Amino acid sequence: MGNLSVWYDEEGDYLELTREETEGFFVDLGDGVFERVDEDGETIGFAVLNVSSRKERDLPFDVTFEKTSSGA
Repeated sequence: MGNLSVWYDEEGDYLELTREETEGFFVDLGDGVFERVDEDGETIGFAVLNVSSRKERDLPFDVTFEKTSSGA
């Protein structure tokens, strides 16, 4: 797993979490939540619309962060 990229657009109230800088496409999970997948169908990120209104609501996915070795 590569670095995690977090991008938030305050004006659009849009949050995107991406673990790879690779081409992909979004799959609509419903309720303004999208899964970003690569050409092999592997999850590489998520996007959430209207994220500030979700402070007290669950999202339809779990996020786990794990430390990995850099291989260097």
